Amino acid sequence: MNKINILFIIVVLFTESFVYGQGIQKDITLEDIFSNRKFSTARIGDYISMNDGEHYCVWENDSLNIFDYKTGSYKKIVVTTSQLTPPGDTIPISIDKFYFSQDEGRILLTTETEKIYRRSTKSNYYIYDIGSKDISPLSDGGKQRLATFSPDGSKVAFVRNNNIFIKDINSKVEYAITFDGLYNNIVYGATDWVYEEEFGFTKAFFWSPDGSQIAFYRFDETNVKEFQMTIWGKLYPEVQKLKYPKAGEENSIINILIYNLKTKITTEMDIGNETDIYIPRVKWTNNANNLAIQWMNRHQNELKILLANSETGETQSIYHETNKYYINITNNLTFLKNDEDFIFTSEMDGYNHIYLYDIDGNLINQITYGNYDISKFIGVNESKGLVYYTSSESSPINRELYVIKLDGTGKKLLSKNLGNNSVKFSKNYKYFINTYSNANTPPLVTINSSKGKQLRIITDNSNLNETIDNFGFCDKKFFQFRTSDDVELNGWMIKPSNFDPSKKYPILMYVYGGPGSQTVRNSWGRGSTWYQMLAQKGIIIVSVDNRGTGARGEEFKKMTYLQLGKYETIDQIEAAKYLGSLDYVDANRIGIWGWSYGGYMTLSCLTKGANYFSMGIAVAPVTTWRYYDNIYTERFMQTPQENPNGFDDNSPINHVEKLKGNLLLIHGTADDNVHVQNSIDFISAMVSANKPFDMQLYPNSNHGIYTGKNTTLHLYTRMTGFIYGNLLKNFDE
Repeated sequence: MNKINILFIIVVLFTESFVYGQGIQKDITLEDIFSNRKFSTARIGDYISMNDGEHYCVWENDSLNIFDYKTGSYKKIVVTTSQLTPPGDTIPISIDKFYFSQDEGRILLTTETEKIYRRSTKSNYYIYDIGSKDISPLSDGGKQRLATFSPDGSKVAFVRNNNIFIKDINSKVEYAITFDGLYNNIVYGATDWVYEEEFGFTKAFFWSPDGSQIAFYRFDETNVKEFQMTIWGKLYPEVQKLKYPKAGEENSIINILIYNLKTKITTEMDIGNETDIYIPRVKWTNNANNLAIQWMNRHQNELKILLANSETGETQSIYHETNKYYINITNNLTFLKNDEDFIFTSEMDGYNHIYLYDIDGNLINQITYGNYDISKFIGVNESKGLVYYTSSESSPINRELYVIKLDGTGKKLLSKNLGNNSVKFSKNYKYFINTYSNANTPPLVTINSSKGKQLRIITDNSNLNETIDNFGFCDKKFFQFRTSDDVELNGWMIKPSNFDPSKKYPILMYVYGGPGSQTVRNSWGRGSTWYQMLAQKGIIIVSVDNRGTGARGEEFKKMTYLQLGKYETIDQIEAAKYLGSLDYVDANRIGIWGWSYGGYMTLSCLTKGANYFSMGIAVAPVTTWRYYDNIYTERFMQTPQENPNGFDDNSPINHVEKLKGNLLLIHGTADDNVHVQNSIDFISAMVSANKPFDMQLYPNSNHGIYTGKNTTLHLYTRMTGFIYGNLLKNFDE
């Protein structure tokens, strides 16, 4: 970089506030965003609906408080921090999370929590008795994982060192129910790495409804290959090893077992003789003798629900679905209290909808219909026969709350505003807390009646609204365009506040683009403030959802099957062409950036679309699907052995010779998800092709790149400087 460009960046970074119209717009700084948290969003903290459905409990202001849904008044303070001093200690414990027993007489509290991977943690758990106000450690044998009360609140099951333990609270007796758990070998009651990451759960044990039994997973990781990561910072760096099954490689062998607390007998459930399969979900019915096991083949295009007898282990299939592409796993399986029917969701008619079946698997009726996707099945009020869900019925960019009868009639819209509605109901479905936002409005958190009437506001983010007005935020506006393949794509755009259509502006495109994802949503999104800062400097920010993204039906989402990255890249190139054709866009200064799948897309666009992108930033990118985990990759690509051309034709490593624009490659060295190996091998290919690039490594950071002091600020400072240096030079002013 020459001295003129360096001087230009310094001038841009420290420019004084500009005067627009009658007011003064304050300049947004990276320190405002990431250090001072000037634009942080107020939301309701973790809360739990109480059994009566009239109250909810939330931890705030150093106490656990119960509030009335309707009025917002205190019912009582359950416990304060000062009461949480364990026997023999003088300092109260610091609370991370809390969990009530089913009768709400006891609370499990976590403290000193350590992160393991994306969703997994281990903590010191404490039991607080609300009646006696006694607090005691769950166990003295080391940190615990996933501790859960039995239904009657008399026991707690937890995982430690890959084995399952039960603690009898009254007798204070602790005992193991599994014994051969071993790191990187055998796992009981928790998931292996790939199940945690791709099936989205970590707790792999489940109390029966009457508390007499525990169902649990056994993972045998013996044949899963290890991946090694170096952890820096010591005289001799440590090596961390994890079992990571890459595409085409062996998985853990799964068993589902049930332990009977009375007989002390463990029984294995019959999930078939085939071992190269997945068990993505296990759930008790309302009958303590019946366990529902979701069985899936390796290609993930066949799904069965097996109903297992807990005493004999015998199973029968009550649901069977196949798909020409793949089947998405959800948490939507819901057994009704009559023990005769269940609710499930499926894309079998081309869109994601809700279905009602009897316990033998016979379809009673399809509950929802239409050319739109159900985005979230929220729950069912069985006493009134009402089903609640959010969907994208009005537009793929929106999420709205609906209620419908079990027979599919009487559908009503409950949310009042177009945008994003995130909903959680009280236990009796009398109230719901709604977090609403749109593209230009920070979250409004309200309490509403089950009919949708707003009862009160928890937070309206008025302080943030005033702040963004003071800083002159520009509206995010939506647009559509048609590609040369006659596909209509959705996008959003942020223009500078002093936008002049007679000038030529640079573009920065943000991309993710992965299967079922969306960046084009009518919601207050992550990164909004950083994009506003870039727009203040004269850069137009754009994001476009390519084919393969969600909320537009199965065919639009799954058309990328076996060719992951091909059509997504074509569509992002089409977006760059479209933007470059606009009168106010400088087609020679179009940049693109993304993280993870978006990093992969950035590299694909800079290579396959080299004539249309002048710069790009790829953060934690996949560079070949051969290096990524098998559950995710094979869902969309099958195995490398079956589909070698699909893997190799769409790997940016194999197209580096096409690159023309300036590239900044960023990766955390302790990324357990997208390994830094992806970037290292991409670098080797770049060197072989004699292609220049910039590189930024973050020691010991995982996929989120936040480990260490000032890491996030440093990351965005690095990216911002690269963007200014490449998109703002010679800016037409």
